[in-house]
Parts: sequence; C-alpha cells; structure tokens
Amino acid sequence: MDLVRHDLCAEAIRLGRVLCELLPNQPENIGLLALMLLHDSRRNARVSEGRLRTLEEQDRSLWDQAAISEGLALVEKALRMARIGPYQLQAAIAALHAQASASEATDWPQIAALYGELLDLNPSPVVALNQAVAVAMSGAIEEGLRQIDDLGSSGSLDQYYLFHAARADLLRRLDRRAEAAAAYRAAVHLTSNQIELDFLQRRVRETEELQPLTP
Repeated sequence: MDLVRHDLCAEAIRLGRVLCELLPNQPENIGLLALMLLHDSRRNARVSEGRLRTLEEQDRSLWDQAAISEGLALVEKALRMARIGPYQLQAAIAALHAQASASEATDWPQIAALYGELLDLNPSPVVALNQAVAVAMSGAIEEGLRQIDDLGSSGSLDQYYLFHAARADLLRRLDRRAEAAAAYRAAVHLTSNQIELDFLQRRVRETEELQPLTP
C-alpha cells in the first residue's frame, strides 16, 4: 500500500485550481490550494529506499521548489485579503516548514503560535496535539509532553495512532526508552499502512535495543 496516492493528490490540486478560478476572491480557496501544493512538494522525500522519512529526516533537495514557490505566493495572497480561516493558517504553517533550509532552522515558536490561532477557530484535539508537538520542538519537550498527556486523559485520542507516535517520539527524545517503546507499540496496533507500520516497528526495536540492561 502506497503512503500517498500521487494521482489523487494531482487531481485534488487540479480541482483546487478550478475552484480558485471560479471564486478568485475567496481567501480560503487560495489557502487550500496553497496548502495542497506545499504538502505535495515533499512527496519525493517522504519515502526513501522503501522507508518512511519523517520531516526531520527528509532530504530537502528532493522537495519540489516550483510547487513551494507557488504555494508561498498563494499564502501571501490569501493572507493579504485579511479574512483568516483554517486553511490559510494550515498553509502558513506548511510555508514555515517549506522555508526552513534544514529541520533545525524551522521556526517552531511561530508554528506553535499559528496552531494556537487555528485552535481558536477549530478547537479539536488533533489541532491541540499538533500544537503540543510544536511546543516540544520549540525546545520545551517536557512541556509538550505534558500537554500531550493532558490531551490523552480524556480518551478522545486513544484510537488515533499519531497521538501515540507523537508521544513516543517525545519520550524517545527525553531518553525515556521503555515508555517510548510502549507508546510506539500502541501506535503499531492502530496502523494499517505497511510503510507506516514498518517505520513504527523499527522505532520499537530501536528503543528496546537502547534500553539499559538490568543488573
């Protein structure tokens, strides 16, 4: 099973262009097209040698610079209309990722702030999860993990594998390996895509292998 259906992505972008042609003064339509272009620009870097590559691991030289340039221009165009909506905020987040020359150059504080604005418009646990990850990546890993654990207390994300995967990643970064392995295993049980499954199982093995031996 492919991680992403490129034919469906291309068709979605085509329809997004049609929508912008039909309703050119709607900033959310422009934001949606920008969002799709910016996400699709990374398609060639998401999987390498059959392995899923996280955003942090991707070879950014493989990103489609033409799609990024068009997406960035559309984000600016939409935001100038001063009628902010969810698609524009998501596109602005994607733009910050696209503009970073390397993972460590990503403006995570700004991304966290944009997720905060998105949360005001769309108060969903998934948006809150993304904001918590951005907080963690800004350098406050323990605070991000605390926010994720608070989100998990309601049980609303129990069946969402990315909740467990995000929590596992932060635990791994904090060197809490046994907890990270358990969280990765929880994500494995909720994943059906083989490429994602292989990635999570590899993470389980890595965290288990790195655990200190009991004397």
